[in-house]
Amino acid sequence: MSSPTIKVPAYGTMSAMLKAVIAAVKLVTAEEIMPRYLKVAHQRKSDGSLCTEADLATQAALIKKLQAILNVPVLGEEMTEDEQHAAWTEAEHGLWCIDPIDGTSNFVRGLPYFAISVALIRDGKSVLGVVYDPSAKEIFAAEQNRGAFLNGEKLVSRITVETLEDALASVDLKRLKQDLVTRLATNPPYASQRNYGASALDWCYTAAGRYDLYLHGGQKLWDYAAGSLIYAESGGHACCIEHDEFAAGNLWQRSVILARDKNLFEDWKTWIRAKQ
Repeated sequence: MSSPTIKVPAYGTMSAMLKAVIAAVKLVTAEEIMPRYLKVAHQRKSDGSLCTEADLATQAALIKKLQAILNVPVLGEEMTEDEQHAAWTEAEHGLWCIDPIDGTSNFVRGLPYFAISVALIRDGKSVLGVVYDPSAKEIFAAEQNRGAFLNGEKLVSRITVETLEDALASVDLKRLKQDLVTRLATNPPYASQRNYGASALDWCYTAAGRYDLYLHGGQKLWDYAAGSLIYAESGGHACCIEHDEFAAGNLWQRSVILARDKNLFEDWKTWIRAKQ
């Protein structure tokens, strides 16, 4: 079997701002997150998701550090909906979008699949993104038109498979239509499936070729803001279930279809939409 050709974008070097954001994220993680790992109580928010003292402390620390780098509004997962919408409205000169701990349920239970996600958004588009996995000590990063990086080196994806039948998929079933869930559970088109519960990392793992396919029924802005830029700068293909252009999806809750290989992406998208 011949290996598929993957078009890799041209890479530059990381800017001073991206390096500063990476340093801030690492420092806040060391000070606020990892000392609380497996040691923190949690509570449920109104939407049923978990929130811990670590989420709140990390968000507060990130706001301080990021606004010292660039003093623009911050939109964080642990803010109220009114605060989030106000931050978006006030983002005339840019907006920091942060998820202090993506994968809080994993963090609470000791599952080492969680991340800190930071994006800088300008004119409605992510222009800088950082996703840090402290358990694996991996920091994914990207800037618009400068490429994607893993631990400071250009992110080079593994060679992907050529057919759906051979693919490894990451699929989150929670927000998908029931008919599609049933078909994925009983007669999936791929070889194997995973879902570890941290959306920002899922984008990065797909960018790195660790997953061949990805599907999510509805991510929040902070779930995809950084990861989608890293993925795009790695050369991957993306859309929503409802739209061919990922950016055309609902800002506040957006479905996700991914595959790095173009032909695989078209087959995956077509299969999903036919089963809706």
